[in-house]
Amino acid sequence: MAVVEGAELTSRTKEFLSSNRKLLINGDWVDAASGKTFSVTDPATGDELCQVAEGAKEDIDRAVKAARAAFESGPWAEMTPNVRSKLLWKLSQLIEENADTFAELETLDNGKALSISKAVDIPASIENFQYMAGWATKIDGRLMTLSMPNTHAYTLREPVGVVGQIIPWNFPMLMAAWKLAPALAVGCTVVLKPAEQTPLTALLLGELITEAGFPPGVVNVISGFGETAGAAIAEHPDVDKVAFTGSTEVGKIILRAASGNLKKVSLELGGKSPNVVFADANLEAAVGGAATGIFFNQGQVCCAGSRLFIEKKAFDNVVGGLSDVAAGMNVAPGMDAACEMGPLVSDVQLQRVTDLVEQGKKDGATAVVGGEPVGGNGYFYKPTILTDTKPDMSVIKEEIFGPVVTAIPFEDPNEIVAHANDTEYGLAAGIWTRDISKAHATARAIKAGTVWINCYNAFDPHMPFGGYKQSGIGREMGPEVLDLYTEVKSVCVAL
Repeated sequence: MAVVEGAELTSRTKEFLSSNRKLLINGDWVDAASGKTFSVTDPATGDELCQVAEGAKEDIDRAVKAARAAFESGPWAEMTPNVRSKLLWKLSQLIEENADTFAELETLDNGKALSISKAVDIPASIENFQYMAGWATKIDGRLMTLSMPNTHAYTLREPVGVVGQIIPWNFPMLMAAWKLAPALAVGCTVVLKPAEQTPLTALLLGELITEAGFPPGVVNVISGFGETAGAAIAEHPDVDKVAFTGSTEVGKIILRAASGNLKKVSLELGGKSPNVVFADANLEAAVGGAATGIFFNQGQVCCAGSRLFIEKKAFDNVVGGLSDVAAGMNVAPGMDAACEMGPLVSDVQLQRVTDLVEQGKKDGATAVVGGEPVGGNGYFYKPTILTDTKPDMSVIKEEIFGPVVTAIPFEDPNEIVAHANDTEYGLAAGIWTRDISKAHATARAIKAGTVWINCYNAFDPHMPFGGYKQSGIGREMGPEVLDLYTEVKSVCVAL
């Protein structure tokens, strides 16, 4: 176990990292069938944190069988909604009791600032479990009056069955909560595969799921790689639904793999979100919102406001203010109390961001601030603002997934919607203006699943989240997420 020097870790964190972590299958912690393990590293140093079991096709098959048995028979199949609700609430309490450990593991594993893990990721995860605990007792059908006489007709809303869930590395704990909570609330069983870069909080969550009293097989946690474990979930003939968060490229692969048994699929994918600042906006607030929109979580956010459109009259003021923010940010290991932005998650991600920015500069873009790695140990990249871009540049078209924003001036407010919508993505957008009519009209015209007005990155378990176009299929959170994990059955009775 290697940990950042001087870090004061909880005893549970130290214990967790002191031994190899196994797979959770049917309520038991077991080695991978192959006996293989792989290394999980700290992106701030490149040092190994621990070894985890490398699950693959045989392990997924065992987990799916356990999930199927739990769904079809046993205590979970017979459990009433109010008992499921209590289990979810109990799980939220256990997470809260271990919040410091979850935050430390998230920071060590992902790289984000410990202050952010403590203030955002873990509290929001708890909130999601609590919110969905309330929904467990409110999954209702409806009574219908048909045109046919002497009939009694109604609908039932039933759990879809065995669900494979594949979560990303940018918000490992929160994405697990977004997916597990609604699936369990409606009565599904789950095979959960965390990203190979960041499996630790999902494995700790598995321990608490068992401690909370969920029956064996209801939740199975398989660490492993996308090409093996993830692919096995997507193509498995006894998985009824797959839920994936990650890149659009991988989402398309999963969609094709799921076609074998036409399993239900929900996808929360990439983005290249426009953040539009009109000249009549509160520019100080807009600068702060633009910084949050691109530098939060090192820019490793699917809805990051990576295309910053600024009305020309305000361009210099906004770029100047944002440059001051970027230049003054403390880029440091996440466990450092002064950290404002941590490292990227891996050397692979650092190289991707570096290559895209270098290509942008070759194509004529100017790095006003940043534009290069920090250097030294770890996978750190400087907060970066690019100007002098053109619409066909890769830095405009491709999702960079790093702390890199392109600042783009515009003159005609009537044309900005066309520019904002000029992307294959449609996940989110931001609008900054004091004109309420302009705000609402622009929000309606932008093709995105979430539009923030005079704010950015505002989330709540009650508010659905998902994308238009190639940003995905379906919605996470809110009542809408229940549609992803239920089937509707019509029943008609002749009286």
